[in-house]
Amino acid sequence: MKKHLDSAKEKMNAAIAQYEHHLTNIRTGRANPNILSEVHLDYYGTATPLNQIASISVFEGKQLVIKPYDTHFLKNIEKAIFEANLGYTPQNDGSVVRVNVPPLNEQTRKDLTKLVNKHAEECKVVVRNVRRDINDLIKKDDELTEDLEKEALEKVQKLTDENIKRIDAITEAKNKDIMTV
Repeated sequence: MKKHLDSAKEKMNAAIAQYEHHLTNIRTGRANPNILSEVHLDYYGTATPLNQIASISVFEGKQLVIKPYDTHFLKNIEKAIFEANLGYTPQNDGSVVRVNVPPLNEQTRKDLTKLVNKHAEECKVVVRNVRRDINDLIKKDDELTEDLEKEALEKVQKLTDENIKRIDAITEAKNKDIMTV
């Protein structure tokens, strides 16, 4: 029984971690170094994440400042950010690359909350599918008595409910962050 519960917990936590990772890439109207987490560029023949070849800091809440460890890569960084199609225009001033993060308009905010809610529903579906799969394994486990099987199914349901509430809390916090002007 414990192995089934541990497996369910592990798979549900992985789904929520993936959901949280998706959320870090959704704009909120404020500068956040995570919005550049998917930007990779060629660094001596290897596709390397931007945050490994430059420091990324926030300036006045509306601008990202990217300072490469090797200034020879300024143009490459500027090009990689532009080609990533994130909706930002990088500006190279010779020593750093600046990225202005424009404030979101009302329609964009609503669209982003819809996207967050869509990702939340997808995550809930994954959690429910894990519940279904684990329940099937528990029912097929001949080592469990009827009482233990019932107890295990109840624990899986409780775990599912807790994770659904966790997803809802994460979603609510992200939507609040997006809608804050």
